[in-house]
Amino acid sequence: MADATTPIAGFDVEAVTTWIEANTDVLRGPFEWERLVGGHSNLTYALTDSNGTRAVVRRPPEGELLPKAHDMEREWRVLDALWDTPVPVAQPIALCTDTDVTGARFYVMGFVEGRPFYSADEVREWVPEERRGHLADEMVDALAALHAVDPMAVGLDRHGRPDGYVERQIRSWYGSWTASVPFAEIDDPGIHAAHDRLMARLPDQGPATLVHGDYMLHNVMFDRTGTVTAIVDWEISTLGDPLADLAYLLNGWVSDADVPAPTPGSPTLAEGFPERDHLTARYAERTGRDLSELDVYIAFNHFKTACILHGVYARYKNGQKAIDAADLEHLHGRVLRSIELASAAGAAL
Repeated sequence: MADATTPIAGFDVEAVTTWIEANTDVLRGPFEWERLVGGHSNLTYALTDSNGTRAVVRRPPEGELLPKAHDMEREWRVLDALWDTPVPVAQPIALCTDTDVTGARFYVMGFVEGRPFYSADEVREWVPEERRGHLADEMVDALAALHAVDPMAVGLDRHGRPDGYVERQIRSWYGSWTASVPFAEIDDPGIHAAHDRLMARLPDQGPATLVHGDYMLHNVMFDRTGTVTAIVDWEISTLGDPLADLAYLLNGWVSDADVPAPTPGSPTLAEGFPERDHLTARYAERTGRDLSELDVYIAFNHFKTACILHGVYARYKNGQKAIDAADLEHLHGRVLRSIELASAAGAAL
């Protein structure tokens, strides 16, 4: 825990404190700062003000960024739009678009009690086994609530291009795969075959909804009863096909029976979680959506994950990011597993 005199990476503490005091009615400095883990590489801190009120401040990482990466205003826009809906999100408090304050745009949101999960041990520590079925139902119900929101009604009708979501994603990630091959030194005919089968089986997209894009246990906050307190990390959200979100959740909902074996310690390997079929049935019950083409979305998400990990591995291999040998080997294994899953799912279409 740092106080107002401690240097905080990415934040001019005095300038940010002054700005927050001038632009909010609920927070008064000085603040205690506590770095929060997760949230990609965005710099995210819990603030405790002089009255004991807690909030969270969030900005992009320092250094040169890709043009559309780490868009704080985009995240803020989603929180502001969803705050008065049944979708659980943190309360939006203030957005700063003046980069002179601390070198980047940042926003302040309410502090939400709870935690996300990156590992099975974290699940075991936080939620009793008899409550993990409830947690799974909450996860599905929150996603159904998100997909029930009319983007136009909440001012998000321009949050992304609504049509052709899956096709555009396939084209984009296939381009990433081919561009990464020389650096990753990994190519596989199964990925190319999966791409071709997916392009031949593109589903008919219904009305676009807001899609989160990375909806899994590490981007949802839970209290100790397994109840969702907030969905977080909205930076890659857009308008698109809601079944892509569902399939992404299902693909990440791994079990010990999966072949190839999932990464050891994955959150859903903790005891007490229901199988994927339960999640699928609950989503269908909550939304009334036709899931007859769900296998296509499953294959698409395995393909997309393989391309994403392939690109990450390529950047490490090319020296664009630092990584130790053991972690690089672990990432290599994840790439190979994703390729196998994408190939098998594509072949099943």
